[in-house]
Amino acid sequence: MGKTYERIDGRLRAFIESQPVFFTATAPLAGDGHVNLSPKGRAGTLAVLDELTLAYLDFGGSTAETLAHVRENGRITLMWCAFDGPPTVVRVHGRGEAVFRDDPRFAELIGHFDPAADGSALRAVVLVHAERVSDSCGFAVPFMDYRGDRELHAQYFDRKTDEEFATYCEGKEYVGTSIDGLPALPLPLPPRTG
Repeated sequence: MGKTYERIDGRLRAFIESQPVFFTATAPLAGDGHVNLSPKGRAGTLAVLDELTLAYLDFGGSTAETLAHVRENGRITLMWCAFDGPPTVVRVHGRGEAVFRDDPRFAELIGHFDPAADGSALRAVVLVHAERVSDSCGFAVPFMDYRGDRELHAQYFDRKTDEEFATYCEGKEYVGTSIDGLPALPLPLPPRTG
């Protein structure tokens, strides 16, 4: 049976921090807008900052839907599934905030992550302030074996300078604005504060 919790601590925190993948879900306010669901991985890119705050690193890609949605309305859900061990699904419903590279808080937030995770193509830190924390059974989630992180993303962007990455961002149709026309990543790409 599912339960709700006042905070992320103990067993829940250990579960969240041990998962190699999680998912983010966001949506615009417009009823005809596109709901976005994104897988997130890469070791060391998620941090539980306190009992009600999480953060993850947002890297470059072909779109910036999550950034656009949290900028517009803040609504975000994070979800983790146990693909091994006891069947469990944990969800954190909350308010998201994109902290971009030129924000004075950016450098301090980066300090919460594994230094190896701070790599090329880092666009923002997404803060999530939990409003509802819950778990459920996960009985239908399949067993799957984790073999390791894919290195293609890091390898691709590690070949680019920051200037080349900025050019890449400006050349993508749905990075500066979402597929629904909402402001997403500020362009030109802000320089890093730290």
